Amino acid sequence: MGNFWMFLRALLLAQILAGCMGTGQEESAQRPNVILILSDDQGWGDLHSHGNPYLATPVLDRIADEGASFDRFYVSPLCAPTRASLLTGRYERRTGVSWVTKGLENMHPEEITLAELFREAGYSTACFGKWHNGAHWPNHPNRQGFEHFIGFCGGHWSNYFDTELEFNGLPFPTNGYISDVLTEEAMRFIGERNATPFFCFLSYNVPHSPFQVPDRWYDRYAAMGLNEKDASVYGMVQNMDWNIGRLISTVDSLGLSDNTLIIFLSDNGPNGQRYNGGMRGIKGSIDEGGVRVPCLMRWPSRIPAGLRIAPIAAHIDLLPTLTSLCDLTHPQPGVLDGVDLADLIEGTTREMTPRYIFTHRSLEVPGAEGAIRSDRYRMILWAGDTMLYDMTEDPGQTNDISRYRRDVVLQLAEAYTAWYASSLRDYRPATGIRLGFPDQDMAMLPAHEASFAGGIRFMEGHGWAHDWLIDWTSVRDSIYWELTVEEDAAYRLELFYSCAAGDEGSAVAATYGDESIVEVIGEAFDAPMTDSPDRVPRIEVYEKPWGRLELGTLNLPAGKGVLSLRATRVAGKSVAEFKGLQLTKIGR
Repeated sequence: MGNFWMFLRALLLAQILAGCMGTGQEESAQRPNVILILSDDQGWGDLHSHGNPYLATPVLDRIADEGASFDRFYVSPLCAPTRASLLTGRYERRTGVSWVTKGLENMHPEEITLAELFREAGYSTACFGKWHNGAHWPNHPNRQGFEHFIGFCGGHWSNYFDTELEFNGLPFPTNGYISDVLTEEAMRFIGERNATPFFCFLSYNVPHSPFQVPDRWYDRYAAMGLNEKDASVYGMVQNMDWNIGRLISTVDSLGLSDNTLIIFLSDNGPNGQRYNGGMRGIKGSIDEGGVRVPCLMRWPSRIPAGLRIAPIAAHIDLLPTLTSLCDLTHPQPGVLDGVDLADLIEGTTREMTPRYIFTHRSLEVPGAEGAIRSDRYRMILWAGDTMLYDMTEDPGQTNDISRYRRDVVLQLAEAYTAWYASSLRDYRPATGIRLGFPDQDMAMLPAHEASFAGGIRFMEGHGWAHDWLIDWTSVRDSIYWELTVEEDAAYRLELFYSCAAGDEGSAVAATYGDESIVEVIGEAFDAPMTDSPDRVPRIEVYEKPWGRLELGTLNLPAGKGVLSLRATRVAGKSVAEFKGLQLTKIGR
């Protein structure tokens, strides 16, 4: 990393920390620090202490030994929904989140997040790693309570070595493996803190694909005879475990252990079939294995060592629990779905009022398929069938007892139906893109968030983060985005494209309302895919460099509108492959 980036990081961090000093400092200094660590696609079985016969996780196992571990802790089947619930204490559909891409991962900006509650209480707040609840203003982490953000906003990242992340809206080149980098930045944030307490959200993107991991961590598992994917997953998890150990050592060396609560959990079940305690289901499933994850907590001065928590709990419970433990104030406690687990965590009780935890499949199109979990039962509603399992006697869900326990089925069905109706009533997808805020100078309209017509299609097919559009071959094809512009402004438009030799010369028009600009793709730009150290072939698209073409300037008046791209002339076989359209504010 160059001296410029070191200077910029130090300058911004100093400004952030200085901004936290205020009238509430003396009061807030007595509140605990909180480090919330979230892994990505790590299943319940991806811990040595949970019986995994291969994996070494000494640090996470030690957190459980020195603090509390939840026996049955649940999240959503997929990552963006889990993150929304974790941050708000509400089921994801109430926050506007129902999927992982195409804007359906966006959380409503008016949702009250953990970071906003901590910041209001005088905390320094920082997020490192994966966000996945909206990339645009005002969904961006810097507008959702995090003063300090280093990471990426999409659902996955393309390269884990020597990559370029984002630092508060600016490019942030990094050196080394991504989990190491994120940990070091979190350690730096903690070490450079002032007298205020801090909330650090360390959101690792492992063991999510692509399966990239240094040899040091991979070779151990490959030598055991595991396939390349499992060896990669376990290597990624053990590297993360090692990094968490470094983070804890930093906390300990600063004398902060007794006043720092460390929480670890994962965002959904495992991303593949591997050891998971004999449970049915993986990532994306509403069965037990798809939504039951590790949840560990360490706070030496408050949490008894070796505490095992038996009652069912969920991601929606963390916000109300932290609100209680850290003496925060939520302005609308009545909107929360979660419950306060403070008494369980501190060991003053081992029981809680019986409750239900609900799971929705989180499909792109709303549907009633889902599950309801009580302390004893899991009922599954799927494809018109109703299945009931006694999880105490049958944790692997091998015996459907719905025909024998109609009383339980009716009771659970009534509760699920009421919950589903409520969550569906509250659901408003936040798929539109907003721009034109006074503090927003640039916006990227990516291909994977575009609508399109004609023969155009996605390169990979799913339209996940980083995908792009191909087969743009006709003047009848179009690419467009629905926008809400907050205030009148003029923007310079820049097209990110790839164009093979012989296809240059096509003319592209950008239109908003009654105004259009046209520019010719005058130069071919067709770079090869970037070499990527994947251990196994990935599903997602690979990276490659993109050409940049300045289209000109458009005036975007305040209000709702559609920004579209069309070719007015096709010079060769294809107009271009399209990656995104960058808008830079130049005036009002």
